[in-house]
Amino acid sequence: MRSTEAILAARKLPCGARFYRSALQVNPFEYIVRHNKATAFSNEANYNAAMVEACQRIGIEVIGITDHYRAQSTQSLRQAAEDAGIIVFPGFEAVSKDGVHLLCLFDPAKDAHSLERILGDCGIHQDETVSPIGKYDVVEFLKESHGCWGSICIAAHVASEGGLLNRLSGQSRIAAWTWPHLLACALPGPVEDVPDNVRPIIQNKNRDYFRDRPVAIVNAQDVSSPEDLEKPGSSCWIKMSNVTIEGLRQAFLDPVSRIRLATDPTPDEHAKFIAVTWQGGFLDGVAIHFNENLNVLIGGRGTGKSTIIESIRYVLGVDPLGEEAIKCHNGIIRQVLRSGTKISLLVRSYHPNQRDYLIERTIPNPPVVRDEIGNVLNLTPADVLPRPEIFGQHEISELTKSREKLTRLLDRFVEHDTDIPKRKSSVRRQLERSRRRLLEAQEELVQIEERLNSLPALEETLRRFQAAGLEGKLREQSHIVQEEGVLKTSEERLTPFEELLNQFRGALPVDLAFISEKALDGLPGRDILRDANDILNQLTKDMDRMAAEMEQSINKAKTGLGEIRTQWEERKKAVMEASEAILRELQNSNIDGAEFIRLRRQIEGLRPLKERLARLQRDLKEHGTERRNLLSEWEDVKAEEFRRIERAAAKVNRKLEGRVLVEVAAGANREPLFQLLRDQIGGRLSEAIETLTTSTDFSLPLFASACREGREALSRRFNIPSSQGERMIQAKPEIIMQIEELELPPTTAIKLNVADDDQPPLWQTLEDLSTGQKATAVLLLLLLESSAPLVVDQPEDDLDNRFISDRVVPKMREEKRRRQFVFATHNANIPVLGDAELIVGLTACGEADQGQARLSREHMGSIDIRLVREMVEEVLEGGKDAFEMRRLKYGF
Repeated sequence: MRSTEAILAARKLPCGARFYRSALQVNPFEYIVRHNKATAFSNEANYNAAMVEACQRIGIEVIGITDHYRAQSTQSLRQAAEDAGIIVFPGFEAVSKDGVHLLCLFDPAKDAHSLERILGDCGIHQDETVSPIGKYDVVEFLKESHGCWGSICIAAHVASEGGLLNRLSGQSRIAAWTWPHLLACALPGPVEDVPDNVRPIIQNKNRDYFRDRPVAIVNAQDVSSPEDLEKPGSSCWIKMSNVTIEGLRQAFLDPVSRIRLATDPTPDEHAKFIAVTWQGGFLDGVAIHFNENLNVLIGGRGTGKSTIIESIRYVLGVDPLGEEAIKCHNGIIRQVLRSGTKISLLVRSYHPNQRDYLIERTIPNPPVVRDEIGNVLNLTPADVLPRPEIFGQHEISELTKSREKLTRLLDRFVEHDTDIPKRKSSVRRQLERSRRRLLEAQEELVQIEERLNSLPALEETLRRFQAAGLEGKLREQSHIVQEEGVLKTSEERLTPFEELLNQFRGALPVDLAFISEKALDGLPGRDILRDANDILNQLTKDMDRMAAEMEQSINKAKTGLGEIRTQWEERKKAVMEASEAILRELQNSNIDGAEFIRLRRQIEGLRPLKERLARLQRDLKEHGTERRNLLSEWEDVKAEEFRRIERAAAKVNRKLEGRVLVEVAAGANREPLFQLLRDQIGGRLSEAIETLTTSTDFSLPLFASACREGREALSRRFNIPSSQGERMIQAKPEIIMQIEELELPPTTAIKLNVADDDQPPLWQTLEDLSTGQKATAVLLLLLLESSAPLVVDQPEDDLDNRFISDRVVPKMREEKRRRQFVFATHNANIPVLGDAELIVGLTACGEADQGQARLSREHMGSIDIRLVREMVEEVLEGGKDAFEMRRLKYGF
């Protein structure tokens, strides 16, 4: 099977619970006629068709049809809705003998005859009464509904006429409201609109009416026309795996996670995994259709949970952060997945617009990114899904050991400015260039000074030759030496112009691809921008012409100088021939005329160096000024970047107030400096490194300055031992400049409040915490807002159970609407208390290196599916009997 076909098949698998827009109090046509309500429809068929069309147009996927104590009157609307793909909760609206209205809903499979028998049980045997009253009071009705009928009840229009809180009072109201099987009530709007006298009850703030589990609130009201369906208070969003009574029950038990009222904000879209498949290896044929919220992988040891996590990491090309995590990752890839296995991950990005990408990776090859039609793109996984966070087993615990790596966790909270990385890169390059220029100039200066140091001795020797009369005898020869220097310097003056010409030609022609017709296609202003093409084309022509003229001028100068050299060489030849006789004559007199000529040539060759020396001294001064300015800018840009990290830490502290405290320290990771000292200076440096490690307010510029000043400055400012300071001050200038150019990363310290909720904060640093508490602090930070998926393998291995239920799970529930989570776990708190939208149960046969993972669709879904719930009980709780035994022993 091709990967695209496998992904298509994966997308047909269950993906767990999702929000269904639901209108749970829809009236049939017969109800409207019976109650003499105004309607635009003359018959039931037209009414049904209009109601179905309105549901489809508005996006209502689930309805409850609830006539007053009637079942047969709802059947034609039920049939029309089901034929259109709308799911129907059959039921009725009951009026208890104490006058309270209740919506009683049943599973979509419940037939009308069964409902008629239940109506008979309520004391309703005839349809003559417009709105009959049943034989049960509210509490009795709730008992029957829960214990005998398998239905679920909602207190209809709870705060208005006929509503439970409006109709009842005193102890009867308290008893009805606090009855454990009352799970939900209906309001036509937000809680804030409820009358003041009952709002605290609904908000669970009235002590007399307090419930351990608050009554869930849904938006529902009488719907008797298509226009009623469009009212905000007539429907809400309910999250379920399958639309069943159990799905409703789970939603009412956990309304914060599973119910979204009409006035609640719509969660922002976020980047997410859609589906993953494997071909080959331990997971061959396995596929998962992810939920956009909380996904939890469960299963016994060796069923493939960690293999799935590391597969996601591998296909995305995300490197583990810790050394042990790297070993574990590589071991799973090589020994469990094995070479040749293909992993395919379908992802969705919403920035800048919605688009799906298929990322494929065959071990051991690099990832490939395809677009929606299968074309391979010149992109990496990081380009289409930036900054997914993936942590293997124990990796979070390993991460807590490095303050430098902890700083990376703040990256997604930093206000990113693309200008800062560009500035840093630019300043760093300029600093490197300034260092090279300074060193080259200093090296050349030393060489020139060394050569010029010999000039006084040469000139003294020349004066002795002149005193012997050789200057007059070899005057012409001396002039030839001087003239040769002039001619050579003239020719050298062309070199800078030749280099400039080469640079000039390298910039031509001007690149016009960015303004081609294809590039401008679709831009509203293309007619205006198109003229830039002609302007830049003309610029290329003008520059070509100037380059040709420049080349012509250089060649003309070369030709002219060549002609001069030809003429001069003839003069030199004549002079040399004439001087040979003089040299022979001097030789007979034991005077070395040739040495005089060589001496003259040496002196003439050195004299231009004086000009070069002056130029170099000016250059050194200019380069020094430029470097000081660059170093100042370098410190500024590093400080600006750190201030952004500080603001990110402050943001995290606000969001985790009272739970986690993050503190960042600028330049506290001094390892880059220590590594440079070890590599470039060497020897015993342990005491110096220890001293620098503990130095507060350490400054690289001050340290470099002290190295230049000498041993005493190093000792005075940084307490560097004398012998080690001596080696530092002997370092080459290049090493000191490299120190100035270093960037010392910031470090992050995390503190956790270990006090109970009702106690004053008790902050402890990671170093003072248990392994589980350390991981808890980091995980709370990881759970904070992000648009990228978070993947964690068995976090409970490093977490304290109390912190999982008290700290981690609440934060997970808060963030999961805005972010996708994928967790592998053995801890029931995460999928159950976290209310995982998708639980995936894994089994396996054989060992990982030879066996095979198995994943059946019956074990994919939320806790509202019986087989999934039973697997959670078995795998995470040890079975129902074990759970019951623990409950009894605990005395719950």
